[in-house]
Amino acid sequence: MYMPDFEYHAPKTLAEACTLLAELGGKATVLAGGTDVLHKMKVGKLSPEHLVSLKHLDEIREIRYQEGRGVVLGAITSHNAIYTSKLLQERFLSLPMAAHTMASNQICNMGTLGGNIVNGVPSADLPPILIALGATIRLVSTRGERSMALEDFFFGSAETVIAPGEILADITIPDQETTGSTYMKFGLRRSGALAVTGVAVSVTVAGDTLREARIVLASAAPTVMRARAAEDFLRGKKISDELLAEAGELAAAASRPRDSIRGSAEYRRNLVGVLTKRALRKSIDEGHV
Repeated sequence: MYMPDFEYHAPKTLAEACTLLAELGGKATVLAGGTDVLHKMKVGKLSPEHLVSLKHLDEIREIRYQEGRGVVLGAITSHNAIYTSKLLQERFLSLPMAAHTMASNQICNMGTLGGNIVNGVPSADLPPILIALGATIRLVSTRGERSMALEDFFFGSAETVIAPGEILADITIPDQETTGSTYMKFGLRRSGALAVTGVAVSVTVAGDTLREARIVLASAAPTVMRARAAEDFLRGKKISDELLAEAGELAAAASRPRDSIRGSAEYRRNLVGVLTKRALRKSIDEGHV
């Protein structure tokens, strides 16, 4: 199918991009890596009159550490840039490893962190581990800017709280006491597959006690979700295989998966339990974030 006609804009600054979106209104769509937007245009699911490209906005591309804030990732950082970042490998290895499992090398060179978040699909790989690490996001428009916890950004399948004219500028992973984290997913291929189900975990361990845990489920509900009952159950308890297995059962019970071509709801719910136990054990044993 042919691409629909559109006018292309390539602003040089974030402020200029926000101004363009405000002027063009609903006629414009933001273009970051393009792996999702251009596909939707080709198959007729999207036909904007204007594309506002973010490709020249180096101010929201870098990965840096900011004292007193944490690791800040620009929204147009590519998946491969996340995977190869020395800073992330040293501080939050679970995020580069999640990025590495996402898709083919070509897609990972083009696809962006912001795009993976803004699409709002429950099978996205990066939001779960970012939520497990307590990430926050910053949204910018001509009206100003606002920040929020990433977990508050999603409210339905492919539905987010981003307002017309807003651009996701950056994502921050705060300094924290977390001792280990990981993201595990099950796909229908060895690599580059969408998650049939995924589980992200972060833990804070002291001796043989699990002080805190965050458990975040992908493709197990209409949105990425926290398994809060399982988190509460684990808090302050002595670590054992039985404890982790019961937490997996609680996470599975809290999930709300659907039947699809990639797996039934029952199959996904079972996977949640298995992956939660495995991700908890890996995060505890490996002891790296």
